[in-house]
Amino acid sequence: MKKIFIKTFGCQMNAYDSARMRDAMFVHGYQETNNPEQADILLLNTCHIREKASEKLFSEIGRLNEFKEKRKQEGKETLIVVTGCVVQAEGDEILKRSHLVDIALGPQNYHRLPELVASYNRKKGRVLLADFPADSKFDYLPKTKATSATAFLAVQEGCDNFCTYCVVPYTRGCEYSRPASDIIQEAKDLVATGAKEIMLLGQNVNCWHGQGASDLGDLIRQLALIEGLDRIRYTTSYPSKITQNLIEAHKDLEKLMPYIHLPIQSGSDKILKAMNRQYTAKGYEEIVASFRKARPDIAVSSDFIVGFPGETDDDFQETMEVVKRVRYASSFSFKYSPRPGTPASIMKNQVAEDVKTKRLMILQKELMEQQQEFNSNTVGKILPVLLTEKGKKEGQLVGYTPYLQGTHVSLPDSFLNKIVMLKITKASATSLTGVEA
Repeated sequence: MKKIFIKTFGCQMNAYDSARMRDAMFVHGYQETNNPEQADILLLNTCHIREKASEKLFSEIGRLNEFKEKRKQEGKETLIVVTGCVVQAEGDEILKRSHLVDIALGPQNYHRLPELVASYNRKKGRVLLADFPADSKFDYLPKTKATSATAFLAVQEGCDNFCTYCVVPYTRGCEYSRPASDIIQEAKDLVATGAKEIMLLGQNVNCWHGQGASDLGDLIRQLALIEGLDRIRYTTSYPSKITQNLIEAHKDLEKLMPYIHLPIQSGSDKILKAMNRQYTAKGYEEIVASFRKARPDIAVSSDFIVGFPGETDDDFQETMEVVKRVRYASSFSFKYSPRPGTPASIMKNQVAEDVKTKRLMILQKELMEQQQEFNSNTVGKILPVLLTEKGKKEGQLVGYTPYLQGTHVSLPDSFLNKIVMLKITKASATSLTGVEA
Protein backbone atom coordinates (compact mmCIF):
# COMPACT_ATOMS: atom_id res chain seq x y z
CA MET A 1 0.00 0.00 0.00
CA LYS A 2 1.30 3.46 -0.90
CA LYS A 3 1.67 6.03 1.84
CA ILE A 4 0.93 9.72 2.35
CA PHE A 5 2.51 12.05 4.90
CA ILE A 6 0.38 15.06 5.88
CA LYS A 7 1.54 18.07 7.88
CA THR A 8 -1.17 20.53 8.85
CA PHE A 9 -0.74 24.20 9.74
CA GLY A 10 -3.31 26.51 11.30
CA CYS A 11 -6.90 26.16 12.39
CA GLN A 12 -9.28 23.26 13.07
CA MET A 13 -10.76 23.74 9.62
CA ASN A 14 -7.39 22.85 8.17
CA ALA A 15 -7.23 19.79 10.43
CA TYR A 16 -10.63 18.75 9.09
CA ASP A 17 -9.51 19.32 5.50
CA SER A 18 -6.42 17.20 6.09
CA ALA A 19 -8.56 14.39 7.47
CA ARG A 20 -10.82 14.51 4.42
CA MET A 21 -7.83 14.37 2.08
CA ARG A 22 -6.58 11.39 4.05
CA ASP A 23 -10.00 9.72 3.64
CA ALA A 24 -10.01 10.45 -0.11
CA MET A 25 -6.55 8.98 -0.61
CA PHE A 26 -7.37 5.95 1.52
CA VAL A 27 -10.12 5.03 -0.94
CA HIS A 28 -7.44 5.06 -3.65
CA GLY A 29 -5.10 2.72 -1.82
CA TYR A 30 -3.06 5.12 0.33
CA GLN A 31 -2.26 4.79 4.02
CA GLU A 32 -1.29 7.72 6.23
CA THR A 33 2.18 7.65 7.76
CA ASN A 34 3.91 9.89 10.31
CA ASN A 35 7.28 9.11 8.75
CA PRO A 36 8.05 11.30 5.70
CA GLU A 37 10.84 8.91 4.66
CA GLN A 38 8.20 6.27 3.89
CA ALA A 39 5.79 8.53 2.00
CA ASP A 40 4.98 8.45 -1.70
CA ILE A 41 3.18 11.78 -1.20
CA LEU A 42 4.46 14.57 1.05
CA LEU A 43 1.56 16.97 1.66
CA LEU A 44 1.66 20.36 3.38
CA ASN A 45 -1.75 21.85 4.22
CA THR A 46 -1.10 25.54 4.74
CA CYS A 47 -2.61 28.45 6.65
CA HIS A 48 -2.34 32.09 5.58
CA ILE A 49 -3.52 33.72 8.81
CA ARG A 50 -0.23 33.86 10.69
CA GLU A 51 2.75 36.06 9.86
CA LYS A 52 5.32 34.87 7.31
CA ALA A 53 3.19 31.88 6.32
CA SER A 54 4.75 31.56 2.88
CA GLU A 55 8.32 31.76 4.24
CA LYS A 56 7.58 28.96 6.67
CA LEU A 57 6.12 26.96 3.79
CA PHE A 58 9.25 27.25 1.63
CA SER A 59 11.40 26.28 4.59
CA GLU A 60 9.27 23.17 5.12
CA ILE A 61 9.37 22.30 1.41
CA GLY A 62 13.16 22.36 1.56
CA ARG A 63 13.13 20.02 4.53
CA LEU A 64 10.79 17.57 2.84
CA ASN A 65 12.87 17.59 -0.32
CA GLU A 66 15.64 15.84 1.61
CA PHE A 67 13.33 12.84 2.02
CA LYS A 68 12.27 13.10 -1.62
CA GLU A 69 15.89 13.03 -2.82
CA LYS A 70 16.76 10.10 -0.57
CA ARG A 71 13.85 8.10 -1.96
CA LYS A 72 14.86 9.09 -5.50
CA GLN A 73 18.25 7.48 -4.95
CA GLU A 74 16.38 4.31 -3.96
CA GLY A 75 14.41 4.43 -7.21
CA LYS A 76 11.18 5.62 -5.57
CA GLU A 77 9.07 8.51 -6.85
CA THR A 78 7.73 11.06 -4.40
CA LEU A 79 5.29 13.92 -4.99
CA ILE A 80 5.35 17.12 -2.96
CA VAL A 81 1.83 18.53 -2.69
CA VAL A 82 0.90 21.90 -1.17
CA THR A 83 -2.72 22.65 -0.28
CA GLY A 84 -4.66 25.24 1.69
CA CYS A 85 -5.00 28.98 1.96
CA VAL A 86 -1.43 29.97 1.06
CA VAL A 87 -1.97 28.27 -2.31
CA GLN A 88 -5.21 30.20 -2.81
CA ALA A 89 -3.44 33.49 -2.08
CA GLU A 90 -0.03 32.85 -3.63
CA GLY A 91 -0.30 29.77 -5.87
CA ASP A 92 1.56 31.21 -8.86
CA GLU A 93 4.30 32.53 -6.60
CA ILE A 94 4.72 29.13 -4.94
CA LEU A 95 5.35 27.39 -8.26
CA LYS A 96 7.60 30.22 -9.39
CA ARG A 97 9.75 30.21 -6.26
CA SER A 98 9.97 26.47 -5.75
CA HIS A 99 10.51 23.93 -8.52
CA LEU A 100 10.10 21.22 -5.87
CA VAL A 101 6.29 21.52 -5.65
CA ASP A 102 4.49 19.10 -7.96
CA ILE A 103 0.83 19.82 -7.18
CA ALA A 104 -0.70 22.93 -5.55
CA LEU A 105 -4.39 22.95 -4.56
CA GLY A 106 -6.52 25.67 -3.01
CA PRO A 107 -8.93 24.73 -0.19
CA GLN A 108 -11.91 24.41 -2.55
CA ASN A 109 -10.17 21.89 -4.80
CA TYR A 110 -8.62 19.32 -2.49
CA HIS A 111 -11.29 16.76 -3.41
CA ARG A 112 -9.47 16.46 -6.75
CA LEU A 113 -6.24 15.30 -5.13
CA PRO A 114 -6.69 11.57 -5.95
CA GLU A 115 -7.30 12.15 -9.67
CA LEU A 116 -4.43 14.62 -9.97
CA VAL A 117 -2.03 12.25 -8.25
CA ALA A 118 -3.16 9.35 -10.45
CA SER A 119 -2.75 11.34 -13.67
CA TYR A 120 0.35 13.30 -12.72
CA ASN A 121 2.93 13.42 -15.47
CA ARG A 122 6.20 15.24 -14.91
CA LYS A 123 6.67 15.78 -18.62
CA LYS A 124 3.41 17.72 -18.83
CA GLY A 125 4.42 19.94 -15.93
CA ARG A 126 3.26 20.84 -12.48
CA VAL A 127 -0.38 21.41 -11.49
CA LEU A 128 -2.02 24.44 -9.85
CA LEU A 129 -5.74 24.55 -9.02
CA ALA A 130 -6.80 27.61 -7.04
CA ASP A 131 -10.18 28.57 -8.49
CA PHE A 132 -13.60 28.55 -6.82
CA PRO A 133 -15.56 25.75 -8.54
CA ALA A 134 -19.34 26.00 -8.81
CA ASP A 135 -19.87 22.53 -7.32
CA SER A 136 -19.27 21.89 -3.63
CA LYS A 137 -16.22 19.78 -2.84
CA PHE A 138 -18.24 18.02 -0.14
CA ASP A 139 -20.30 16.30 -2.84
CA TYR A 140 -17.20 14.45 -4.07
CA LEU A 141 -15.66 13.30 -0.81
CA PRO A 142 -16.02 9.75 0.57
CA LYS A 143 -17.57 8.88 3.92
CA THR A 144 -15.44 10.09 6.79
CA LYS A 145 -14.25 7.93 9.67
CA ALA A 146 -13.39 8.97 13.20
CA THR A 147 -9.83 8.32 14.32
CA SER A 148 -10.50 9.09 17.99
CA ALA A 149 -13.37 9.90 20.34
CA THR A 150 -13.34 13.51 19.16
CA ALA A 151 -13.94 14.58 15.57
CA PHE A 152 -14.21 17.76 13.51
CA LEU A 153 -17.14 18.33 11.16
CA ALA A 154 -17.23 21.31 8.78
CA VAL A 155 -20.75 22.76 8.49
CA GLN A 156 -19.90 26.16 7.02
CA GLU A 157 -16.93 27.83 5.42
CA GLY A 158 -16.01 31.09 3.81
CA CYS A 159 -16.77 34.58 5.02
CA ASP A 160 -18.80 37.59 3.88
CA ASN A 161 -17.67 39.97 6.64
CA PHE A 162 -14.43 41.29 5.09
CA CYS A 163 -12.68 42.36 8.28
CA THR A 164 -9.97 44.72 7.11
CA TYR A 165 -7.11 42.63 8.54
CA CYS A 166 -8.25 39.21 7.32
CA VAL A 167 -7.49 37.14 4.20
CA VAL A 168 -10.19 34.49 4.74
CA PRO A 169 -12.76 35.94 2.29
CA TYR A 170 -10.06 35.89 -0.39
CA THR A 171 -8.74 32.39 0.36
CA ARG A 172 -11.91 30.54 1.42
CA GLY A 173 -14.42 32.48 -0.64
CA CYS A 174 -17.93 33.61 0.23
CA GLU A 175 -20.02 31.90 2.89
CA TYR A 176 -21.28 28.43 2.07
CA SER A 177 -23.47 26.30 4.34
CA ARG A 178 -23.85 22.56 3.91
CA PRO A 179 -27.38 21.06 4.03
CA ALA A 180 -28.47 19.78 7.44
CA SER A 181 -29.11 16.31 6.03
CA ASP A 182 -25.48 16.00 4.86
CA ILE A 183 -24.15 17.21 8.19
CA ILE A 184 -26.34 14.83 10.17
CA GLN A 185 -25.30 11.89 7.99
CA GLU A 186 -21.61 12.73 8.41
CA ALA A 187 -22.12 13.01 12.17
CA LYS A 188 -23.76 9.57 12.21
CA ASP A 189 -20.83 8.16 10.22
CA LEU A 190 -18.39 9.63 12.74
CA VAL A 191 -20.32 8.25 15.71
CA ALA A 192 -20.57 4.83 14.06
CA THR A 193 -16.76 4.76 13.81
CA GLY A 194 -16.08 5.80 17.40
CA ALA A 195 -16.66 9.54 17.83
CA LYS A 196 -18.29 10.59 21.10
CA GLU A 197 -17.72 14.31 20.69
CA ILE A 198 -18.07 16.41 17.52
CA MET A 199 -16.77 19.92 17.00
CA LEU A 200 -18.78 21.78 14.35
CA LEU A 201 -16.52 24.01 12.30
CA GLY A 202 -16.91 27.16 10.25
CA GLN A 203 -15.06 30.39 9.65
CA ASN A 204 -18.29 31.94 10.98
CA VAL A 205 -19.98 28.81 12.24
CA ASN A 206 -23.04 30.57 13.66
CA CYS A 207 -23.69 32.10 10.24
CA TRP A 208 -24.71 28.61 9.11
CA HIS A 209 -27.94 28.88 7.08
CA GLY A 210 -28.20 25.58 5.22
CA GLN A 211 -31.30 23.72 4.13
CA GLY A 212 -33.13 21.69 6.76
CA ALA A 213 -32.77 23.88 9.86
CA SER A 214 -33.51 27.48 10.78
CA ASP A 215 -30.10 28.29 12.25
CA LEU A 216 -27.12 26.72 14.00
CA GLY A 217 -29.12 26.29 17.20
CA ASP A 218 -31.76 24.30 15.34
CA LEU A 219 -29.08 22.22 13.61
CA ILE A 220 -27.50 21.39 16.97
CA ARG A 221 -30.90 20.33 18.34
CA GLN A 222 -31.18 17.84 15.47
CA LEU A 223 -27.65 16.55 16.01
CA ALA A 224 -28.36 16.08 19.72
CA LEU A 225 -30.88 13.36 18.78
CA ILE A 226 -28.10 11.11 17.43
CA GLU A 227 -27.67 8.14 19.75
CA GLY A 228 -24.09 7.67 20.86
CA LEU A 229 -23.13 11.30 20.33
CA ASP A 230 -22.36 12.54 23.86
CA ARG A 231 -20.89 15.96 23.27
CA ILE A 232 -21.33 18.79 20.76
CA ARG A 233 -19.14 21.88 20.38
CA TYR A 234 -18.80 24.57 17.71
CA THR A 235 -16.29 27.22 16.64
CA THR A 236 -15.66 30.00 15.60
CA SER A 237 -18.59 32.32 16.27
CA TYR A 238 -19.13 35.85 14.98
CA PRO A 239 -20.60 38.01 17.80
CA SER A 240 -23.27 39.99 15.95
CA LYS A 241 -24.66 36.88 14.23
CA ILE A 242 -25.51 35.04 17.47
CA THR A 243 -29.21 34.08 17.61
CA GLN A 244 -31.39 33.72 20.68
CA ASN A 245 -32.14 30.16 19.59
CA LEU A 246 -28.43 29.29 19.79
CA ILE A 247 -28.21 30.85 23.24
CA GLU A 248 -31.26 28.89 24.40
CA ALA A 249 -29.74 25.67 23.06
CA HIS A 250 -27.03 26.01 25.69
CA LYS A 251 -29.74 26.04 28.35
CA ASP A 252 -31.82 23.22 26.86
CA LEU A 253 -29.28 20.67 25.62
CA GLU A 254 -27.10 18.65 27.97
CA LYS A 255 -25.01 17.46 25.02
CA LEU A 256 -24.07 21.01 24.02
CA MET A 257 -20.96 21.79 26.01
CA PRO A 258 -20.89 24.93 28.21
CA TYR A 259 -18.17 26.61 26.19
CA ILE A 260 -18.31 29.43 23.64
CA HIS A 261 -15.42 30.86 21.63
CA LEU A 262 -16.45 34.43 20.85
CA PRO A 263 -13.67 36.59 19.35
CA ILE A 264 -13.86 40.28 20.20
CA GLN A 265 -10.45 41.34 18.76
CA SER A 266 -10.55 44.76 20.45
CA GLY A 267 -12.45 46.55 23.20
CA SER A 268 -12.27 49.91 21.44
CA ASP A 269 -15.25 50.87 19.30
CA LYS A 270 -12.96 53.03 17.17
CA ILE A 271 -10.70 50.10 16.41
CA LEU A 272 -13.62 47.71 15.91
CA LYS A 273 -14.98 50.08 13.28
CA ALA A 274 -11.57 50.31 11.58
CA MET A 275 -11.47 46.50 11.59
CA ASN A 276 -14.96 46.43 10.03
CA ARG A 277 -16.23 44.30 12.91
CA GLN A 278 -19.99 44.74 12.95
CA TYR A 279 -20.60 45.22 16.67
CA THR A 280 -19.59 47.45 19.56
CA ALA A 281 -17.80 46.53 22.76
CA LYS A 282 -21.04 47.07 24.69
CA GLY A 283 -22.97 44.89 22.25
CA TYR A 284 -20.37 42.15 22.66
CA GLU A 285 -20.65 42.26 26.45
CA GLU A 286 -24.44 42.04 26.20
CA ILE A 287 -24.12 38.87 24.10
CA VAL A 288 -21.81 37.32 26.70
CA ALA A 289 -24.29 38.27 29.42
CA SER A 290 -27.08 36.53 27.47
CA PHE A 291 -25.07 33.31 27.28
CA ARG A 292 -24.32 33.46 30.99
CA LYS A 293 -27.94 34.06 31.83
CA ALA A 294 -28.92 30.97 29.84
CA ARG A 295 -26.02 28.85 31.12
CA PRO A 296 -24.40 30.44 34.23
CA ASP A 297 -21.39 28.09 34.21
CA ILE A 298 -20.50 28.67 30.56
CA ALA A 299 -16.80 29.17 29.80
CA VAL A 300 -16.01 32.04 27.44
CA SER A 301 -12.87 32.30 25.31
CA SER A 302 -11.85 34.93 22.79
CA ASP A 303 -9.32 36.25 20.28
CA PHE A 304 -7.49 39.56 20.56
CA ILE A 305 -5.40 41.57 18.10
CA VAL A 306 -3.02 44.05 19.72
CA GLY A 307 -1.52 47.00 17.89
CA PHE A 308 -3.99 47.32 15.02
CA PRO A 309 -3.23 50.45 12.91
CA GLY A 310 -4.31 53.55 14.77
CA GLU A 311 -4.58 51.86 18.18
CA THR A 312 -3.66 54.37 20.87
CA ASP A 313 -2.90 53.80 24.54
CA ASP A 314 -6.50 54.78 25.30
CA ASP A 315 -7.83 52.25 22.79
CA PHE A 316 -5.70 49.52 24.33
CA GLN A 317 -6.88 50.51 27.80
CA GLU A 318 -10.49 50.11 26.64
CA THR A 319 -9.62 46.56 25.58
CA MET A 320 -8.13 45.85 29.00
CA GLU A 321 -11.25 47.17 30.71
CA VAL A 322 -13.47 44.85 28.64
CA VAL A 323 -11.21 41.91 29.48
CA LYS A 324 -11.47 42.64 33.20
CA ARG A 325 -15.26 42.93 33.05
CA VAL A 326 -15.94 39.87 30.91
CA ARG A 327 -13.35 37.49 32.45
CA TYR A 328 -12.21 34.69 30.19
CA ALA A 329 -11.58 30.99 30.72
CA SER A 330 -9.02 31.00 27.90
CA SER A 331 -7.94 33.22 25.03
CA PHE A 332 -5.68 33.68 22.04
CA SER A 333 -3.90 36.99 21.58
CA PHE A 334 -1.55 38.20 18.88
CA LYS A 335 0.27 41.26 17.66
CA TYR A 336 -1.23 42.70 14.49
CA SER A 337 0.76 41.78 11.40
CA PRO A 338 -0.17 43.02 7.91
CA ARG A 339 -1.56 40.51 5.44
CA PRO A 340 -0.77 41.50 1.83
CA GLY A 341 -3.85 42.55 -0.11
CA THR A 342 -5.94 43.47 2.94
CA PRO A 343 -7.11 47.07 3.54
CA ALA A 344 -5.40 47.22 6.94
CA SER A 345 -2.00 46.51 5.40
CA ILE A 346 -1.97 49.95 3.75
CA MET A 347 -3.58 51.90 6.59
CA LYS A 348 -1.69 54.83 8.05
CA ASN A 349 -0.65 55.00 11.71
CA GLN A 350 0.89 51.54 11.87
CA VAL A 351 1.83 50.82 15.49
CA ALA A 352 5.53 50.43 16.33
CA GLU A 353 6.65 46.85 16.97
CA ASP A 354 7.99 47.56 20.45
CA VAL A 355 4.68 49.16 21.44
CA LYS A 356 2.76 46.12 20.17
CA THR A 357 5.07 43.82 22.12
CA LYS A 358 4.62 45.78 25.35
CA ARG A 359 0.83 45.85 25.02
CA LEU A 360 0.67 42.16 24.21
CA MET A 361 2.66 41.29 27.34
CA ILE A 362 0.26 43.34 29.50
CA LEU A 363 -2.80 41.73 27.90
CA GLN A 364 -1.45 38.18 28.09
CA LYS A 365 -0.52 38.60 31.75
CA GLU A 366 -4.11 39.54 32.59
CA LEU A 367 -5.58 36.77 30.42
CA MET A 368 -3.28 34.16 31.96
CA GLU A 369 -4.28 35.24 35.47
CA GLN A 370 -7.95 34.89 34.51
CA GLN A 371 -7.29 31.47 33.00
CA GLN A 372 -5.53 30.38 36.20
CA GLU A 373 -8.47 31.64 38.24
CA PHE A 374 -11.00 29.76 36.11
CA ASN A 375 -9.03 26.53 36.32
CA SER A 376 -8.40 26.90 40.07
CA ASN A 377 -12.14 27.17 40.67
CA THR A 378 -12.54 23.59 39.44
CA VAL A 379 -10.24 22.10 42.10
CA GLY A 380 -12.25 19.79 44.33
CA LYS A 381 -15.05 19.43 41.79
CA ILE A 382 -15.98 16.18 40.07
CA LEU A 383 -16.15 16.63 36.30
CA PRO A 384 -16.78 14.31 33.34
CA VAL A 385 -13.60 14.12 31.26
CA LEU A 386 -13.42 12.57 27.79
CA LEU A 387 -10.00 10.88 27.67
CA THR A 388 -8.72 11.06 24.13
CA GLU A 389 -4.95 10.62 24.13
CA LYS A 390 -1.99 9.17 25.97
CA GLY A 391 0.07 11.54 28.07
CA LYS A 392 3.81 12.06 27.90
CA LYS A 393 4.30 10.04 31.08
CA GLU A 394 3.81 6.29 31.20
CA GLY A 395 0.34 5.36 32.46
CA GLN A 396 -1.01 8.89 31.97
CA LEU A 397 -4.04 9.82 29.87
CA VAL A 398 -5.19 13.26 28.75
CA GLY A 399 -8.72 14.45 28.09
CA TYR A 400 -11.04 17.43 28.23
CA THR A 401 -13.70 18.65 30.64
CA PRO A 402 -16.96 20.13 29.34
CA TYR A 403 -15.20 23.52 29.61
CA LEU A 404 -12.41 22.37 27.23
CA GLN A 405 -9.79 22.22 29.98
CA GLY A 406 -6.98 19.79 29.24
CA THR A 407 -6.86 17.29 32.12
CA HIS A 408 -4.22 14.71 33.08
CA VAL A 409 -4.94 11.53 35.03
CA SER A 410 -3.07 8.32 35.82
CA LEU A 411 -5.23 5.54 34.40
CA PRO A 412 -4.62 2.49 32.20
CA ASP A 413 -5.14 2.64 28.43
CA SER A 414 -8.45 0.78 28.81
CA PHE A 415 -10.01 4.12 29.80
CA LEU A 416 -8.97 5.74 26.52
CA ASN A 417 -11.86 7.21 24.47
CA LYS A 418 -14.21 7.03 27.43
CA ILE A 419 -15.90 9.70 29.55
CA VAL A 420 -14.65 9.26 33.12
CA MET A 421 -15.72 11.14 36.25
CA LEU A 422 -12.61 12.75 37.72
CA LYS A 423 -12.08 14.71 40.90
CA ILE A 424 -9.86 17.68 40.08
CA THR A 425 -6.89 17.82 42.46
CA LYS A 426 -4.62 20.41 40.88
CA ALA A 427 -4.84 23.31 38.46
CA SER A 428 -2.32 25.34 36.52
CA ALA A 429 -3.07 28.10 34.03
CA THR A 430 -2.92 25.62 31.15
CA SER A 431 -4.18 22.27 32.49
CA LEU A 432 -5.81 20.29 35.28
CA THR A 433 -4.87 17.12 37.14
CA GLY A 434 -7.44 14.69 38.45
CA VAL A 435 -8.05 11.27 39.97
CA GLU A 436 -10.87 8.84 39.29
CA ALA A 437 -13.83 9.80 41.46
